[in-house]
Amino acid sequence: MDTSKKADDSKGALSSLRVIDATQMLAGPIAGTRLGDLGADVIKVEPPTNGEFNRTRGFEDQMSNGEMTTFLAVNRNKRSLAIDLKSAGGKEVIYELVKKSDVFLQNFRYGTADRLGIGYEDLKKINPRIIYCSISGYGSFGPYRDRPGQDLVVQGYSGSMFSVGASGDDPTPSALWGADVMTGYQAVIGILAAVESRHHTGVGQHVEVDMLSVVMDCQLQELVTFLNAGPMPRRMEERSAHGSIPAPYGVYKTKDAWLTFAMVPLPILGEILNDDWLKTLVHYNDGHKHRNEVYKKIRHRFLDKTTEEWIKICDEAGAWCGPVYNYKDLVNDKHIKETNYIVEQPQFRGTSAKTVRPPIRMDQTPPTIRRGAPALGEHTQEILQGLLGFSDGKINELVNAGAVSKTKEQ
Repeated sequence: MDTSKKADDSKGALSSLRVIDATQMLAGPIAGTRLGDLGADVIKVEPPTNGEFNRTRGFEDQMSNGEMTTFLAVNRNKRSLAIDLKSAGGKEVIYELVKKSDVFLQNFRYGTADRLGIGYEDLKKINPRIIYCSISGYGSFGPYRDRPGQDLVVQGYSGSMFSVGASGDDPTPSALWGADVMTGYQAVIGILAAVESRHHTGVGQHVEVDMLSVVMDCQLQELVTFLNAGPMPRRMEERSAHGSIPAPYGVYKTKDAWLTFAMVPLPILGEILNDDWLKTLVHYNDGHKHRNEVYKKIRHRFLDKTTEEWIKICDEAGAWCGPVYNYKDLVNDKHIKETNYIVEQPQFRGTSAKTVRPPIRMDQTPPTIRRGAPALGEHTQEILQGLLGFSDGKINELVNAGAVSKTKEQ
């Protein structure tokens, strides 16, 4: 991926869209970043003092060139407008910006946007074509609408923690921020669908995505099975990677590391391990019926060879398997290197930061990384003057009133 392109050179698939991103933390910002990767002009609206949450709080406060890594991760391809949404001047700026924008993206707690005067009903009066996307933990109605929505909390509500492990284990959360990230992706899908609808109707609409709905949607196979046939995923005495998938689905210790197995037919596994009993389990349901026995029997059968040796043997036998990497292993993997998963994104003050390339490939309008994550208020002057046409005097008036702020370099 060419990351050296100038920020104004984009011909991305969404280059005709302007997005106001008034979100923070992860689910909202990653939605804005994905739209930006695809070419949209994304304006990140942030409080003037410290900016959004992840500017000042991150994983062990780790930084790259003075910027919090958690902020850099999900705020590339955006311009920063530092603005006080509670001030009269700030509202004036937002309302002018809405007139020139296509999408407004927010993940405030329920009712906050309306109290600030930037709810959907407020903004559609200013621009009937605006597509307004609300991201929340539990939606805009129901008894939980006022509860805070955070990835781990939503995982707990969703029932997913009892699909992994053994019967005596504590509930097992996912290490991935799956609820947040998948919600961000669903928001993008909803926004793009609304854009397509607007081509036909000429008006925008309100798109709502909530984290609990998304995590339930990711469990469609499990929930449809439970709702229509009764059984829940069952943890067995032996640890497994999923309560509904037959053995040997799981993770196994090898001589030097770990090995994963997907849905491997037990007779094939029997050939690999030279085990006559496994060779007799020819029916798919045998992997369910004898899960405990299979797991107990094979749990320590991989300790005599390295992971690399087992992968070679399993590949030759047609068994789906793979290694268990840490991050160092991952970035040094030949596939990751040869396919350029890790790229550089520009960073403020002429530096750069390593990141993961956008996951979407397009041959005509490929996603690009045109900008790094912006410094707080880096583009305030550019947006107010170049986009909205505010004079220097008007901008200085807003700065002096505390309605907006600019970086010291401007």
